[in-house]
Amino acid sequence: MSALHIMCVDDQRSVLSALQKDLAIFANDFEITVCESAHEAMEVINELDADGEAVAVLICDHIMPNRNGIDFMIDLSHDERFHHIKTILLTGLATHQDTIVAINKARIDHYLEKPWNRDELVATVKTLLTEYIFDTGLDYNNYKPYLDQNVFLKRMHNSH
Repeated sequence: MSALHIMCVDDQRSVLSALQKDLAIFANDFEITVCESAHEAMEVINELDADGEAVAVLICDHIMPNRNGIDFMIDLSHDERFHHIKTILLTGLATHQDTIVAINKARIDHYLEKPWNRDELVATVKTLLTEYIFDTGLDYNNYKPYLDQNVFLKRMHNSH
């Protein structure tokens, strides 16, 4: 696998720009990929898969025109090729019922409200990257600066 991606999906360019800025600390070793719709994101994910690349973490807005983020992540979770992708639902407008559906059907890994806290976003992405690296059997030595130490130690302990 050549490149790992952190993908951000939101219909607002200002949100995508803010996410790119907040995720810049990962840019040396991960591609920060942005898409403005669920349709575009699915096309890009399929292209990356065909090229031997993968999305490790997907940060997706909930409310978008044409197709919302939860429906997109439900479809993604049902595709065996992408079952390791770690997901974050990003929203400012979710109802309690939306949250239940996202957790139960889309199997999201984390939920962040807009406006998000940069430190919480970065910590969450580190946690999910660490889980992705262990879940997929990648060599964690290649990603040491990005690993969440608590998850790393727990996974190392459980592997013995």
